[in-house]
Amino acid sequence: MVTLISSVIVFLLVVMLHEFGHFTVAKLSGIKVNEFSIGMGPKVFQKEKKETTYSLRALPVGGYVAMEGEEENSDDPRSFDNATISKRIAVVLAGAFMNFVLGFLAFTIIFFIVGYGSNEIDNVIDNSPAMIAGLENKDKILSVNSLKVDDIYDINSIVSASDGKELNFKILRNGEEKEFLLKPKYSNESKRYIIGITAKLEHSFFKSIELGAKRTFEVAGIILKSLKMIFDGSFKVEYLSGPVGVVQMIGSESSKGFLYFLQILALISINLGVFNLLPIPALDGGKFLFLIIEAVRGKPIDEKIEQRLSLIGISILFSLMIYVTIFNDIGRLFNK
Repeated sequence: MVTLISSVIVFLLVVMLHEFGHFTVAKLSGIKVNEFSIGMGPKVFQKEKKETTYSLRALPVGGYVAMEGEEENSDDPRSFDNATISKRIAVVLAGAFMNFVLGFLAFTIIFFIVGYGSNEIDNVIDNSPAMIAGLENKDKILSVNSLKVDDIYDINSIVSASDGKELNFKILRNGEEKEFLLKPKYSNESKRYIIGITAKLEHSFFKSIELGAKRTFEVAGIILKSLKMIFDGSFKVEYLSGPVGVVQMIGSESSKGFLYFLQILALISINLGVFNLLPIPALDGGKFLFLIIEAVRGKPIDEKIEQRLSLIGISILFSLMIYVTIFNDIGRLFNK
């Protein structure tokens, strides 16, 4: 039951914010919106206000914003295809933008509740590089290799990129600055270089916002690196999860507590944002690409060509989803 409820909430939040982005920018741009729908399938609830129909549908997956002239030609001066290219681009990109906003908010709340690791050492682990070098509890790390550090995330970033080379740590101890040389060691458990310290936790609203933004960019970067692996041949289809796998993951993480729920919400929302920006016909990224081509050519791509490319894009995405669901998601269930 936890899996089902948490999955529905995650999908509704992610989809609703995505579509709300399209809807809001369309309205602000003066584009006529015929329907704003959350969910797919049969209508459960419907209310018409002014010129827009607001719908809630039975299946809590997906949703859409139906704008006048988006899928067909329209003579209405307020139709999507009659809006300026800049306005149409803003509408198309607004959905993914809201997914990044949702991820950012979720990460910010996590940092605000849990706190963040400062640059002050809380504990030095026995026999670690930090202990061998002479670092102590309550030492404040000011810089690493002359690079100023403000928190444990800055420190870990430099240490992880060190490739095990010796680093110079400038420390503030009892009001006096000291320097220590230490060589990070590789941890098979965390799959990165470490020095063996834990940081004192602090709480700050503004720092939480900063770290929420930083973590959002980091996750987006990791997703892009994963996509890059597809082109260099190191990515395997076995890494992917379909709807069944995603639901299982949401349930597993959400059962651990509210903070884990927020974390999986952020990850899925940012994933959707990045994925939607891929230049694939039928996705927002594909529509954005068509609009860029229109801006360069001075006229839109032939409607039939765009529809055919979108159909091909949808077919490829659905085929991949079915394959991943059957061979990855269901396969993992039977292998447990």
